[in-house]
Amino acid sequence: MKHAAGLLAFIARFVVLGLALAFVIGLFWPGVGHRLRDRFGLAGAPAPAASAAGAAVPAAAPPAPASYADAADRAVPSVVNIYVNKTVTEQAVRMYADPILQRIFGGVPVGTYQRRERSLGSGVIVSAQGYVLTNNHVIAGADDIQVLLYDGRVAKAHLVGADPETDLAVLKIDAGNLPVIRMADSKKLRVGDVVLAIGNPLGIGQTVTMGIVSAIGRQLISGSPEDFIQTDAAINLGNSGGALVNTRGELVGINTLLIGKAANAEGIGFAIPVNTATEVLRQLIATGHVVRGWLGADYAIVTVAANGGLPAAARGVQVTDVYPGGPAARAGLQPHDILLKIGDHDILDPADLRRHEAALKPGTQTEVSGLRNGSPFHVEVTLAARPQQAPDTASDILQEQQ
Repeated sequence: MKHAAGLLAFIARFVVLGLALAFVIGLFWPGVGHRLRDRFGLAGAPAPAASAAGAAVPAAAPPAPASYADAADRAVPSVVNIYVNKTVTEQAVRMYADPILQRIFGGVPVGTYQRRERSLGSGVIVSAQGYVLTNNHVIAGADDIQVLLYDGRVAKAHLVGADPETDLAVLKIDAGNLPVIRMADSKKLRVGDVVLAIGNPLGIGQTVTMGIVSAIGRQLISGSPEDFIQTDAAINLGNSGGALVNTRGELVGINTLLIGKAANAEGIGFAIPVNTATEVLRQLIATGHVVRGWLGADYAIVTVAANGGLPAAARGVQVTDVYPGGPAARAGLQPHDILLKIGDHDILDPADLRRHEAALKPGTQTEVSGLRNGSPFHVEVTLAARPQQAPDTASDILQEQQ
């Protein structure tokens, strides 16, 4: 009996000594300690850390890079400075000599005069053939356009075409050995992604600013099929037409619009997604203008009243107006119709429908389905070309702000 008790005591001391040894080894040599514990089954894998509420805390994200210099090095040579000369016609006014009459009547128009004005902006080299993307408002009304390349060369540019609705324009320069920017897929862009804005703010020279994607799919123009990327990367006058790039130096957008102190806002800038810009580029090079499909109707979100008093539909749009003689009118669509599907595409909201109809070629015949007075209906619609937007285009908004 004494022999058995002594044997048990010896084994217990051996186990305690082994645990202590494994602890010390794990403390100073973690890799060895893990292998010992795995081999002898001394302890299981540590449980994930838990929050105060008991839920597992997700693993920490990998650290952000200490520098974005590599991304800037890839993208900066593709961004150019654009200098525009234009002739501006203004009203000449003669002022009264008497200060009291000036306050009462102001000035007297005495005709018009012309003056030369110089403006600046930025652009992005998107083709080895010399095509440069920029903003329409940068070059609108230009008599002469000069492009300053990153390597110091100056090239005269001519306008290939412009699209005021997206505020995009394409220039062509005659130069060789051009650094073409790499394109990303703007559909993969996520809120929170780090982005760099590159351009020539206030004419001080090539500048890189950093921020994040604050929002995507922003609708800034009433009735327009286009949406914008919102970012807090600093964008100032002169950045217009410059590049918004990701941390790999790939183009994700063309900087176009800022909301500044006039709107009592800071850190709110906008860019045209590169996927939109690429399609506009293709059409402007091919034909000099952009053609979009058009249903010929206005629509809004589905209201509770339009849905028979039930909660508003999670998708779809409500027709608010039908243009006489337009595609929707010829197909029999009516105000208050709820549209749920166009072709094979489920309609999510008004912006989604505007984008989808604009992507279809004029003359395309497609089925539109939805609800009328609660009953399903289907009609065939032949799309027309979208009329040119006169008011409320992106270029108009930019020129008003500047």
